[in-house]
Amino acid sequence: MDIMQQLKQIAQERDIPVDKLTEELEDALGTAYKRYIHAPGDVTVNLDPKKGWTAIIQKEVVEEVFEPAIEISHQEAQKRQPNIEIGEFIGVEVDPNRFGRIAAQTFKQVLNQKLRDAEYKRIQEVFSEKIGDVVTGTVLRKEESTIYIQVERVEAELPAREQIQYEQLRPNDNVRVYVIRVDDDKKGLRVIVSRTHPLLLKRLLEMEVPEIGEGIVVVKNIAREPGQRAKVSVLSTDERVDALGACVGQRGTRVQDIMEELNDERIDIVPYSSSKEQFIVNALSPAKVNSITLDYDELNALVVVPDTQLSLAIGKGGQNVRLAAKLTEWKIDIRSESQMANNK
Repeated sequence: MDIMQQLKQIAQERDIPVDKLTEELEDALGTAYKRYIHAPGDVTVNLDPKKGWTAIIQKEVVEEVFEPAIEISHQEAQKRQPNIEIGEFIGVEVDPNRFGRIAAQTFKQVLNQKLRDAEYKRIQEVFSEKIGDVVTGTVLRKEESTIYIQVERVEAELPAREQIQYEQLRPNDNVRVYVIRVDDDKKGLRVIVSRTHPLLLKRLLEMEVPEIGEGIVVVKNIAREPGQRAKVSVLSTDERVDALGACVGQRGTRVQDIMEELNDERIDIVPYSSSKEQFIVNALSPAKVNSITLDYDELNALVVVPDTQLSLAIGKGGQNVRLAAKLTEWKIDIRSESQMANNK
């Protein structure tokens, strides 16, 4: 395959204009050769589809030639341009094959840079306004512990730490992910996405619940144990609108759609309250609370529940109280009525 065929193939694969790629390669090769031979004059390189490489070096006109690569005798120069004077420069075509190793190295460097530039451009086009947002992609493959997801023309990375535990994502599955950031390291630009980020749940709620997008319902706090359970506190800015009802939807359809999207993650929607006591009570839902005592210095809440509600308040593996504590940002100590009576 000749150089033009290579350039055309690369340009097509990477969505780079072939004339732009050719132009930059010509400039870079001319600069590299000028630097290599320490030429005081310019070096112009052209790539013709029919002739291939051509190169012209501006050689200095001298009385006696000591550096043939960059100098030409006055007598020889006058044959080309009769009125030329010593100290002036004249263009002389040279065999581009003399570039040898320099051409190969320069081609590789320019090509790598152009591919990197094209990748920058492509990622900027797709993700410049999508960091902190949700995008839909198609699962491509899994390499070691990382899942690669195609989002438009870009491969995004879903690292193991951002994956929902036990979720089975297979090639060609469509999946929604939260765009965390774009990393620039030795491997190039890498788009990092998440299925576990709390803001993924918030964005999905915004997409599913019009009242949130309109600002009528506000998502105040989110606590997640991805793929298992989440608690979301919401507040209505319009007394005529029930925040919980808006988020849950008719017959639970809105929240159910989000749960299915998140691998059947259970989502508890609870009312936000400016009253710390009431907010903690709400966060422990569906458990019923008898009483609550707050220690504002330690941000600790002692919550007493009926004996029959103790396991529900704590939750399987302590999940309910753990999520409630994350949601409210208070340490919560759950006690049953019997435990409190025995402690007296």
